[in-house]
Amino acid sequence: MDDFDFIGQNDHPALLALSNIDVLTMAKADLAGMGYKVHAAHTSEQFESRYYMVNYEIVVIEETFAGSSTFDNPSLRLLQSMPMQFRRHAAIILVGESYETMNSMQAFGQSVHAVVNYADVANLSQVIQKTVAENDLFLNAYREAQNRVLHHK
Repeated sequence: MDDFDFIGQNDHPALLALSNIDVLTMAKADLAGMGYKVHAAHTSEQFESRYYMVNYEIVVIEETFAGSSTFDNPSLRLLQSMPMQFRRHAAIILVGESYETMNSMQAFGQSVHAVVNYADVANLSQVIQKTVAENDLFLNAYREAQNRVLHHK
């Protein structure tokens, strides 16, 4: 959905920061088909505002979002500079021509969970599912401990 709509407790929110209309359309359809409530940001300012308002489970961001490059992408830089406790709720996937799909070292170098080359966006839903599953497995102990602390205060 392009409009910012209400996110309920049982919703699974996803945020897209994609300027390429074909990739945006495909990502929206893939995520909606997986049961996510999709928001699309159209500017870096809108991305920042939305990211701080909602604990998105998925963030798909393009290296050239809003006319930027990988090196001067304000939305990507925001995520990379953010303390980890503000990023743990989201699996972040970076899309661009500079990356080899699912290259862990490139993802690590960009401080994201996965990277996808434009040539492989047709497989975006599989990449999202794999990335979310791996992120959930990796952070399961952390989230359980965090829930215990929050519910015992």
